[in-house]
Amino acid sequence: MDAIVAFFGGVSSLGVSVVMPIVLTILGVLFGAGFGKSLKAGLTVGIGFIGLNLVINQLMGTDLAGGVNAMVTRFSLSLSVMDVGWPAASAIAMGSIVGTIIIPLGLLVNVLMLLTNTTQTADVDIWNYWHFAFTGALVAIVTNNIAFGIAAAIINEVIVLIIGDLTAPLVEKSLGLPGVSIPHGFSGAYAPIAFAVNWVIDKIPGLNKIDINVRSMQKQFGVFGEPVLLGAIIGLLIGLLAGYGFLPSTAADGTTIPSVLSMAVFMGAVMVLIPKMAALLMEGLMPVSDAASSFIQKHFQNRGKIYIGLDSAVGTGHPVTLTMALILVPVSIFLAFILPGNQVVPLADLACIPYMLVLITPIVHENGFRGLIVGIIVLAVGFYIATDLAPLITSAAANVNFDMGGAAAISSICDGANPLTWVITRLGQLGDGIGLVVPAVVAIAMAVWNRMRIVKEAKELHAEQA
Repeated sequence: MDAIVAFFGGVSSLGVSVVMPIVLTILGVLFGAGFGKSLKAGLTVGIGFIGLNLVINQLMGTDLAGGVNAMVTRFSLSLSVMDVGWPAASAIAMGSIVGTIIIPLGLLVNVLMLLTNTTQTADVDIWNYWHFAFTGALVAIVTNNIAFGIAAAIINEVIVLIIGDLTAPLVEKSLGLPGVSIPHGFSGAYAPIAFAVNWVIDKIPGLNKIDINVRSMQKQFGVFGEPVLLGAIIGLLIGLLAGYGFLPSTAADGTTIPSVLSMAVFMGAVMVLIPKMAALLMEGLMPVSDAASSFIQKHFQNRGKIYIGLDSAVGTGHPVTLTMALILVPVSIFLAFILPGNQVVPLADLACIPYMLVLITPIVHENGFRGLIVGIIVLAVGFYIATDLAPLITSAAANVNFDMGGAAAISSICDGANPLTWVITRLGQLGDGIGLVVPAVVAIAMAVWNRMRIVKEAKELHAEQA
């Protein structure tokens, strides 16, 4: 068992850009796509992840975060909890005891659910199992019980896999990704909120008629509605709020302060480059997805549709998602400092806002107005969750000897502000873990309902084919 855990731990440490090509190559061969075609597809996906990470980490994680830091300094704003970002959160999660076994355990759970028809998603995105481990690590701390932490991680995975199933048709329609679902622990947690808010807006006369669509803006405003110019305008506003000049300058410590114009070009680049990297991911995925679909139809004729579960990165290039993300960055700063009781200053994870919106965009049918309302709600709620979980995250970091850079307390927007993680953690705290019965029952009920839906869908599909 130790050897198995060590093997999967070593594989996970390679990172998503290496793990995904390996996994997709193996899957492609198993599904009959051929070694050469599968290897090319896997490498293309890996390269897409590298390009996407380079763009997001530099243009959003560094340049945009630098502008936010300048805004914080300029307006003399201060909060006590540091947002250390998802890389730190994943390191804390995978460094925990739950994290050491989450990949083989997560794969086993996924296979069992596929065999019992309680999910349609084959989640090959094993790197992002760390989201489930993060929840488990926090529950293990509040209960002082590793078994409860493992149970919490499994509950989280089951719920997210089912969310991936339910949103897959919307993902296919909005993102043009047939046969793909997004069982992402961070993005998926906001899907129920988006469904609820979208339903409420549908019931409000007048409000339900408002539709801001980036695609239609491009037609109405011509070149000024193009994503590159929208990004540039938003970048210009952020630069002005940050107090940047129209020429670069040098700070007292010798660092270079970019100009307003630089920020405009940087954010315009975000709107152009991220969709291109996401398209590269899709290009690599399609041969494996097509082979998987053919394999399922041939060998499992009594089964419904099977989805390949991928990282939400494949959806970050959507123009509505990107536009909303750039608008919500300054909005998130504003919210952080006006919400009474919030203690988290958003910094490192501002680059994660597009991932937060990936499933929200298809759920609101690409309506930017509704997407922004949902985004503001989940950010506001997220700040309170991140503040509430900060002591636990700080404790989890100490348990794995994570360097907090001198910060007294840390949290993150990615998973530190995750509503599903928060619900499972706080319920798990009740009665020394007895409270986990509630999310466990919910997960089981969802699985049973999902099985009934899948079986019905399979019968209808086969009737149509007959």
